[in-house]
Amino acid sequence: MEKSTVRPAWKTLLAFAIIYLVWGSTFLAIRVGVHEVPPFLLAAMRFLAAGLVLFGWTIARGERPPNPRQWLSVSLIALLIFVFDYGLLFWAEQRVPSGVAAVMMATIPAFMALAEIVFLRTQTLTVRLAVALLIGLGGVAVLMSHTVVLGGEPINAWGAVALIVGSVSWAIGSVLTRKLPLPESKGMSSGAQMLVGGVLLALTSATLGELRGFDPAKVSREAWFALLYLIVFGSIIGFTAYVWLIHHESPTKVGTYAYVNPVVAVVLGYFFGGEPLGLRTVLGTLFVLVSVIVITTTPKKVPALSSVKP
Repeated sequence: MEKSTVRPAWKTLLAFAIIYLVWGSTFLAIRVGVHEVPPFLLAAMRFLAAGLVLFGWTIARGERPPNPRQWLSVSLIALLIFVFDYGLLFWAEQRVPSGVAAVMMATIPAFMALAEIVFLRTQTLTVRLAVALLIGLGGVAVLMSHTVVLGGEPINAWGAVALIVGSVSWAIGSVLTRKLPLPESKGMSSGAQMLVGGVLLALTSATLGELRGFDPAKVSREAWFALLYLIVFGSIIGFTAYVWLIHHESPTKVGTYAYVNPVVAVVLGYFFGGEPLGLRTVLGTLFVLVSVIVITTTPKKVPALSSVKP
């Protein structure tokens, strides 16, 4: 009798639950951590630890490390994604509620679509796409506007700018992953990027003087637990589940995390982080999510690589 190759449904459900719920919850964990640990230092600790584990795991499996040319590409992408995207996200969450930060970062597909139109020529500016981009920008405007009367305070301007710059940087980094020479293995490439990103974040933290006056003994158990959660669940387990799904499910299904994560982050921020959930947040979130859904379901000229949000 031939052995069945059908995958147990619980494995698929568990993997989706991880990239939906765990990745969505990392925004609240970041906010908990940056209340006590300097932001770039916290990000450095997260990605150095996770990068060492993932990079070491791929080496142990016998995969070839990047060659010198690939290390240069890895370093450039790590600078864009980990220092400018994640570093600014951690910095912004000192000023912006975690749920709103997740919504702002959900604009990444919009900036990626613009990059694909301008640089890769894999997308054309159709009416559908133009409307989706305008809706997304409208959502950001709702969250930031001081003139629109919707109740609740607009988000911190500098925090919003940092999140937009981070989103643009992630989009540019994602576009470059399709242009630059990188290891074929997704695990090796991501592990190397995390490792280099952690080193660059540590150098940034030291340059900004975050180590001066920082006393690890004064950091609460809650903040250390948040960091541990980000390393183990947010990066290592979340990334493993993502890679498994990419090999077993369609990219369209897996990509749905892009518009589930912000909803999870907003709900968790409201119930567990004491963050406000007024009409401004609801409308801004709705506009951004509609924009993301339309953009991510718009056909491209060639298949696009999925971006990883570890």
